[in-house]
Amino acid sequence: MNGIVEEDRDSIMSDAIIGKTNKRKRMRKRIRKLIIWLILIALAVGAVYLFVLPKLNAAATTTYDSYTTTRGSISNSMSFSGSIDVVNDETLSAEAAGTVRQIYVQEGDSVVTEQRLIRLSNGEILKAGFDGEVNEVTVEEGDEVTANESLIEIVDFKNLQVSLRVDEYSMANVSVGQACDVTVTALDQTFDSKITHINRIPSGGNTTSYYTVTAEFSGSEDVLPGMQVTVVIPEEEADNAVILSSSALSFGPTNNAYVLVQNDAGKMEQVDVEIGVDNDNYVEITSGLDADVTVYKAVETKEDAGGLLSIFSSLSQQQTTTTTTATDMSNFDPSMLPQDRTFDGGSFGGGMP
Repeated sequence: MNGIVEEDRDSIMSDAIIGKTNKRKRMRKRIRKLIIWLILIALAVGAVYLFVLPKLNAAATTTYDSYTTTRGSISNSMSFSGSIDVVNDETLSAEAAGTVRQIYVQEGDSVVTEQRLIRLSNGEILKAGFDGEVNEVTVEEGDEVTANESLIEIVDFKNLQVSLRVDEYSMANVSVGQACDVTVTALDQTFDSKITHINRIPSGGNTTSYYTVTAEFSGSEDVLPGMQVTVVIPEEEADNAVILSSSALSFGPTNNAYVLVQNDAGKMEQVDVEIGVDNDNYVEITSGLDADVTVYKAVETKEDAGGLLSIFSSLSQQQTTTTTTATDMSNFDPSMLPQDRTFDGGSFGGGMP
């Protein structure tokens, strides 16, 4: 009986030992798997750090465009469109019925004030009211005419005018006697003009009021009523000014204008500037820069980073851009920049290009 009990005890102990051994083996397998996963994760992190991050950081770089200040004249202006009309135009009629006895002129003739035009049988003589040209004669000698019948038209084709529609926001910059330029579109001819009248009663516009402004000028023989024109009214002008392309300007958080200038140490420095006359293409620099100074404007250039970034971009259909701004320019080579935008001294007018 004792032998049987002893044998059972040995069997139980043997099973316990085998169970512990199997448990240790399973634990060791779990540890080995965990170590393998940790190694794989470490390798993945290292690969990202060594290969992916540098490409992500290189997704965009900052280069510099260069511009050079110059000295000259600059102006800005307002531009309006319109059509030509005549200042003086008259059609002469018979005061009473009669017969046309004599016609002294023919169509196309130039006439002067008080020059005889037509004589009627009732003694009435029609005369020119101003210097101009006979535009049309509607009767012939011997014709019978009635009272108030139109007989002849005289037009002054030299003294012309243009009516402009000026909005309420621009009216403060328009005044009678103000000089302006009239360019005839079809002929590409420009004439000196001036504002002769402002109708201060608004017309048209549901939310914005417009006012009719008249400009008069003397045209050439080729200029005819009805032709389309562009009228340019100067606003501001500066002579002997420091001028810079408006593309060279950058603006800070408070809308302060500045440019970048390379100092003697090869570094880019921010230089604040003040702006005077601005015609959208060029600006007058009133302080901060002198003429013949080269300035720089940071320009972001996008590059294909490839690898995971391209995959991410294709999946999200968005482009990730990282901008790196160089501040230490000790190794800066100006010859690597794009060609300078240098503007010769002269006139930088506004208005029509």
